[in-house]
Amino acid sequence: MKKTVKVVAAIIENDQKEILCALRSPEMSIPNKWEFPGGKVEKDEDIYSALKREIYEEMGCKIETSDLFHENIHEYDSFIINLICIKAKIVEGNPKLTDHSKMIWMKRENLKSLVWAPADIPAVEKLIYEM
Repeated sequence: MKKTVKVVAAIIENDQKEILCALRSPEMSIPNKWEFPGGKVEKDEDIYSALKREIYEEMGCKIETSDLFHENIHEYDSFIINLICIKAKIVEGNPKLTDHSKMIWMKRENLKSLVWAPADIPAVEKLIYEM
């Protein structure tokens, strides 16, 4: 039986209404695909605390979380991901690259031009539809 991994992802929007997108590095699972930044929820951790911790660890900035935006389950070849996307904004610092190959701010209407990790696609589509 495949392991299910609970993952949180931040939908971070800036003042210009652009969304932060991160490119997975070649060393990561699901390499060279775009995603919303975040990571695994640890045991006994709530989703909002997990997201704040992950963004601080991965990008060196602090966020304020707001609404749960989207949740879905996606089955990959070797595991199942329960992806929970939460809207957030940066309240301290600027995102820095540590784990990812690249980061860009992109307008919603252009999000589909990137090659996304399959689990992130439903949230991308919802963001575009929300315009």
